[in-house]
Amino acid sequence: MKIRKNDTVLVISGKDRGKKGKVRRALIKHNCVVVEGLNMIKRHSRAKRAARQAGIVELEAPLNVSNVMLICEKCKKPARVGTRTLEDGRRVRFCRACQEVID
Repeated sequence: MKIRKNDTVLVISGKDRGKKGKVRRALIKHNCVVVEGLNMIKRHSRAKRAARQAGIVELEAPLNVSNVMLICEKCKKPARVGTRTLEDGRRVRFCRACQEVID
């Protein structure tokens, strides 16, 4: 998966299309990401002693990684991401538009 935690992404499909946000979690097994403030759902919750209030809670639901695009920090545009190996053997991500290393 080419998107990681703390990346800024743009949602390209679904009800939140066109919105930007920061990745909170990357769920690698499910090929999903949780984006801050996007794809909000409502869940009913029970009270758990004094720790949690009962009622309707809004949560961020995971988005499939195919529905988001990484925003390049240099060119400030949504970018397709590639990988390349540097001379010292490290694998890094790069923006295919401006060829800038992202990592």
